[in-house]
Order: sequence, then structure tokens, then C-alpha cells
Amino acid sequence: MLKKALFLLLLTFSLNTFSQTPKLSENTQVSIFTCGRGEQLYSTFGHTALRIKDEVNQLDVVFNYGAFDFRTENFYLKFVKGDLQYFMNVTSVEDFILEYQIDEREVIEQTINLSLPQKQKLLDELSAALSTSERYYTYKFIDRNCTTMVNEKINGLLGQAQIQKVDDKTISYRTLLYPYFENYFWYKLGINIVFGAKTDAKAEKLFLPIELMYGLDKATINGKPLVTAKKTLVTGSTIEPQFSFFNSIYVIIAFLVLVIVINKRWLFVSYLFICGMLGVILCLIGLYSQHQELLWNYNALLFSPLFLALPFLKEEKLKRICNLSIALLFVYTIFMINKPHLSIMLPFILAAFYMLLKIKGRNPLKLLTSVK
Repeated sequence: MLKKALFLLLLTFSLNTFSQTPKLSENTQVSIFTCGRGEQLYSTFGHTALRIKDEVNQLDVVFNYGAFDFRTENFYLKFVKGDLQYFMNVTSVEDFILEYQIDEREVIEQTINLSLPQKQKLLDELSAALSTSERYYTYKFIDRNCTTMVNEKINGLLGQAQIQKVDDKTISYRTLLYPYFENYFWYKLGINIVFGAKTDAKAEKLFLPIELMYGLDKATINGKPLVTAKKTLVTGSTIEPQFSFFNSIYVIIAFLVLVIVINKRWLFVSYLFICGMLGVILCLIGLYSQHQELLWNYNALLFSPLFLALPFLKEEKLKRICNLSIALLFVYTIFMINKPHLSIMLPFILAAFYMLLKIKGRNPLKLLTSVK
């Protein structure tokens, strides 16, 4: 253990002084770690890392592309804008595994079949990057993350894109991500409000750790499997679904029903005004952010910026804005019919429709009765 720690220290020092990396032995192993989901939002989708092990050189390190610094100035603004810099670091296998053991997150290792020159090239490139700007990259949720970086690195060694996405490509990115929030309603609600049209495109790009693991399982080199061994290093704990009223859609339904039961016009206007502020934020994020996933956010039709005008309009103008908002709600509802998040947005749709009718002086219950 002490020797490995000393070697890691010496390796880092040698990189900073631009000396050459060690010459790997024939028994060197290169493997991919696929790590399970965590409790924090940034760890919801799991993690991918690279391991290089050479017992002859007493080398056993993990190159991790998922590092970021919370102390970065304007961290959250940079994250939302899409220019937050993630970076690669290197750590010992023991330290890396310990973190996942503490969090009880699964770690699966896949050893891949590379030639010795390919292994040496991989170590040289990764080591050289540690002391240059190449260690940094601009994080993009789908297009550039810890999984895509590792995938690109391995495919670059293979000479062509040998590792392909083998999961269902006919579903949307939003549908693919939906199960990850099974026990996290507020994450699910927030993500589906903030994400725009790109996440409704077909999920053709490999970007999730579990997708890379499945892709590795199916990849072949010269007719032989790319993965030579697969084992579980850390057995993760199973999170059993537990119902919580305050972590479910029912708390939203209860709140909206309460607002409607109170049946005060000023309360309806206030609620819609807040929704309008949210709509403005969604529009501004679309203009400000470089994240493609946040652009063209049709949720602004539900949380319409037009609602901001409601407290300041009288009679005819107020009715016109209400009618226009109701029309936009119909458009939004039709557009949402085949979307996975329709169920969690439906209470907001119905509540907004009811409140707009009341504000313009119509009784929604009588309107429904007359339709029948």
C-alpha cells in the first residue's frame, strides 16, 4: 500500500516535470469502471472511470474524468451557462474504491483486450494530459461527460468507433432518463421543467455509464470480444421504493387543490404571476445557456411569461391575455400527449386552465356542464 502511494506521488511529480511515463510490462491490464447511482443529483446517473494496472511497476491507478471543483467562482452560473470546466484527475484504486464502498454504490470492472503498444499509448496520453490544459473539458450533459470522454479515448486507440450504443435508440433521451428519478420526485419535476426539446430527440448517442458497459459487452476486435473479464468490485445497496407524500406528485396536487378551494381571484393571479416568472427564467436560460438540452423549452407555454401581465390589466385586455394563454395551454397539452412527463405536468395544466377561466369571469364547472 505504501509503495503504491509513493509510486502515485512519484508519477504525479514526474508528469509535472515532463518526464516520461514508465514502460509498461506485458501483463498490464486496462479496464473500465462502471459505477452505480448515488444520492446526489450529480451522481444520479452513475460514473465511468479508467483503470491501468501493472504489477511489475507497482502501478494501479484510476484516471477519472468526472472531477469538478465546487469552489469555482460562480459555480452554479457556470454550470447553468454550460461553460463549467470538468477535469481529469488520477488516484489510487484503493482510494477510488473506498469512496464507493462508503456510499454503497456498485462498481463493475471490465478488463479490455488491448495490445501493449495501445496500453502504453493510453498511459502516455493520459499522463501527459494531467500536466496540460487537455485535462480540462467543458461539461455537456449528453455530448461531453465522463462516459463520452472514456469512450472517445478507447475508440481512438482502436482506430475506429468499435464501442457502439446497443440500447434502444428509438426512445427519447427524456424517456431514457425518466426511470433514474423513480424515488426522486423533485429531481424528476425540476429536470423535466428545465429540459427542452433536445431531450425529446431519439437517444442515439451513447452517454450514460450503463450504456457504455453494455456497449463494451458487445464490442469485438478482429472477431474476438473486447472485454476479456468482467467482475463486481463493490456490491451496491438496493434502494427500495418508499412512498413519501412530500416526495411525490401528491404534494403538488394537494397544494393546487387548496388554492382552487380557497377560490380567491387574487390568489389565482398571484400563482399565475409566479408561474410567469418561472417562464421568463426558462426563456432567459435558453438564451444564456450553452447546454443544448435547455434550449427551445416548450414548458414556457405552460409557465407563460404572459401571466406577468395579469395583475396589471383590466377587462378586455385581461380577457384577451386569458384567451391567448388558454389557447397556448391547448397547444402545450396536444404537444405533450406522447411525452413521458405529461402525468407530472397535468396538475399544472388543469390548474392553470381553471384559474384563467375564473379570472376572465367564466365558471369552469358550468362550462364543463354545458359541454356535456
